[in-house]
Amino acid sequence: MQFSATQRDAGDGPPGATAAFPYDRMTVKRFRAAFPRARWRDDLGAWFVPGATAERRLNAWSGREWTGVLAHADERGRDAFAFEPLASPYLEAADDLMVRTPYSRAVVAELRMVPWARWDPASKAWRVPFRSLEELRVRWPSIEEAARQAEPEERRKREASRRASPEHADRRAEAAERRRNRYPVPEDALPPLGRVLQTHLGCVMFEAVTGEVVKLAVAARFYPGVAAGAGALVWAAQRKPSHDELVQAWPAREEAGPAEIARGWWQPTIEVLRVVQGPWCLARPGRRIGRP
Repeated sequence: MQFSATQRDAGDGPPGATAAFPYDRMTVKRFRAAFPRARWRDDLGAWFVPGATAERRLNAWSGREWTGVLAHADERGRDAFAFEPLASPYLEAADDLMVRTPYSRAVVAELRMVPWARWDPASKAWRVPFRSLEELRVRWPSIEEAARQAEPEERRKREASRRASPEHADRRAEAAERRRNRYPVPEDALPPLGRVLQTHLGCVMFEAVTGEVVKLAVAARFYPGVAAGAGALVWAAQRKPSHDELVQAWPAREEAGPAEIARGWWQPTIEVLRVVQGPWCLARPGRRIGRP
């Protein structure tokens, strides 16, 4: 039972207090027996108990009633569990219901929705009173399934399956290629060194052209947007530009054309440079991008 009592100001009418609680026939009967002068007020949506000490008397009564109602609800829940128990390796019945599972965000989210459920650090388990059995029963299939998925053996199986997938191998190969800090450029259209340029990988600074010929299979797999043209593709060493280098970069007047994009590198526009710099450049509107 949820109960609230509010003292009414004497200036708004006779002194007294209002009481609100969910309707229950037996609770209303006990309430009327304890407060025979109480009257239901449609305008307040609550019971009105007259008297200057009404709020104090209501709070004292609710304390006694609350204890009895909870004890009765726990007893009913205990009987319901004995009649139809929840059999699970993750659940133990004692003075209350103890839920102990491997850690899972899904389990925690479900148990937080169960009334009166609480985490007990001493027992490293969730404690759920029997009065919340029906809500726990509704959520138990989701809790049990999430707990099974969080078992170490299940986690290992999923990790092994993920590692065995072709997508995982592709991601690892691509990450290894990115760590090489290289980029293919046409040998007949080499990029200028030491300038911020835009590529299919984003903005970069080319530091050197090694002259090593790029294998066609590598270019097709990791750099499909770069076309060799009449000559071959060669490797160029590249790195990410610093913020100061981005600030000093000379922006393009127009968007890059299809030929420049197919070449694999082009001059970035001022809009691109602002996006790469992020919110910092907006916080300092006096700082200009590029040369005057």
